[in-house]
Amino acid sequence: MKTALSRHHFWSLTITGTVGFFAFWYLARALHFSPPQFLPMPHEVLFKLIDLMDKPFAGATLPEHMAASLKRFGMGFGLAVLVGVPLGLSMGWFRLLDDVITPVFDGIRFIAPVAWVPFAALWFGTGIGGPTLIIFAGAFPPCLINAYRGARNVEVRFLEAASMLGVGSFKTITEVLFPAAVPSIIAGLRIGAGLGWLSLVGAELIVASSGMGNLIVRAQSALATDTVMVGMIAIGAIGVVIDILIRRLEKLLLRHRNA
Repeated sequence: MKTALSRHHFWSLTITGTVGFFAFWYLARALHFSPPQFLPMPHEVLFKLIDLMDKPFAGATLPEHMAASLKRFGMGFGLAVLVGVPLGLSMGWFRLLDDVITPVFDGIRFIAPVAWVPFAALWFGTGIGGPTLIIFAGAFPPCLINAYRGARNVEVRFLEAASMLGVGSFKTITEVLFPAAVPSIIAGLRIGAGLGWLSLVGAELIVASSGMGNLIVRAQSALATDTVMVGMIAIGAIGVVIDILIRRLEKLLLRHRNA
């Protein structure tokens, strides 16, 4: 049986794991597991991160690359949420809509987001439309599926009560299905955000002239391993922040629903 860790034990284990990771990193360099140009020291990566905050690389500073990536992510993920969640809830309520869309959706959702890269490049070039399409392709399926499952799993008594009160379809979806499906919807948003962020980085490697993915591929071409690592660290940190924000949103929605 799992037991909850105290805050003291949690932070002790976290610090131990972090120190162990960096100790292994320094040891790997000391034992010459890899040439210095391919495995910089942790403090060298830190210095490079500080340097890139105001020194341009590949045409922009690190904050500018991050802002470009977040702008693309916001558009692609926002579009996936705006389309996927209402459509999933509607499919859970209207059987005809479910029967019409599901066959098409099932055929499309198994296409990897990266497979859309050729079309994104042909249709949009290196503009914002290409990465937006690829992010949408990654984030849309989880948003729709989880909203649909949340709507289908709503307790029948809630639906029966709404029907007895003469509540219309639109109000049933917005005032019954949506509040009841919030936990499932948030789970879909977290999965969709993760897949969308990963899809963005892959898209920027090919169809973007700025952003974190472009930063990494340009640094790799220049054999600037420390810059590659800075980009990887920034990508991971932004992903963690996005997930934290979505979890905060979940708490707010659940508090509002239970109020």
